[in-house]
Amino acid sequence: MPRPRSGLLALLLTSALLAGCSSDPATDPVAATDDDFPVTVSNCGVDVTVASPPQRIVTIKSTTTELVLALGLGDRLVGTAFLDGPIREDLADAETVAGLERISDEAPSQEAVLEREPDLVFAGWESNLAADTAGERDTLAKLGVASYVAPSACQSAEAPEQMTYDLLFDDFTEAGRLLGASEAAEDLVERQRAALEEVGRVPRGTTAVWWSSGVDTPFVGGGTGAPQMVMERVGLTNVAGDVDKTWTSLGWEAIVDADPDVIVLVDAAWNTAAQKIEDLESNPATAAMTAVREKRYLTIPFPAAEAGIRSVGAAADLVAQAGDLGLVE
Repeated sequence: MPRPRSGLLALLLTSALLAGCSSDPATDPVAATDDDFPVTVSNCGVDVTVASPPQRIVTIKSTTTELVLALGLGDRLVGTAFLDGPIREDLADAETVAGLERISDEAPSQEAVLEREPDLVFAGWESNLAADTAGERDTLAKLGVASYVAPSACQSAEAPEQMTYDLLFDDFTEAGRLLGASEAAEDLVERQRAALEEVGRVPRGTTAVWWSSGVDTPFVGGGTGAPQMVMERVGLTNVAGDVDKTWTSLGWEAIVDADPDVIVLVDAAWNTAAQKIEDLESNPATAAMTAVREKRYLTIPFPAAEAGIRSVGAAADLVAQAGDLGLVE
């Protein structure tokens, strides 16, 4: 729901005048030199230029918040919003995490964002940068606030045809350049690539559906996004993999007909894996599926369900859980 904008006009005018599988954070990121800037990148069809490393960053969504922390830049975070769950404990010390100011539990208003006087808003979804949320990108730019969307989430332009780990690591590298933490990003990518090499696989031909939300009509991972990337890496065949979308609605009849070997359940505070299991086992049609009868459930926390620094760990975790079910090569 849109938030009140009572003080927004005055704030805008004032601002205009002022215009792994470890992913341990870099504890001492090398400072970027003046020669490294300005940096310009094309992001979801928008050219983003920063004249110097951003010092006051507002992040929206867990993926962006955790990437900034993994790059060792937690001291530059002046506000976070719309977190999908607790921040991973190994990304920052307890004091840093406790000191993060949460602006909003949902997409923040432009007024709330501008109150933090950011020089960069780093968003996990394009919809986080709209008139009824943190502000349209051209409006923010006119106020001297750069905006950047996680490239894997681009939809309006430059959307990845199919998300891959190579693209994900390129995203980390680009974000590192933009934030003045290129060496920290390179180190992060190196460690994540090494961890990815160690991830095993399930038996060839094992089918799965990745159920994120929805009860009457499930919202599942399609064939182009992070769920497909993770499932493909571990050897799971996505029953919705032929759908040319990151996420898609898929009726229960289609899922029952596909009769997947395993069901990946996204665990969120607002739609828990436990509740999903209860729904599956209480419905006669879904209760007859092989995965439900044999309780072949794999769970993944919501912050790991979108492309980010948790994606390598998500793959390793799914393989480990599959192993517990006796599904390993």
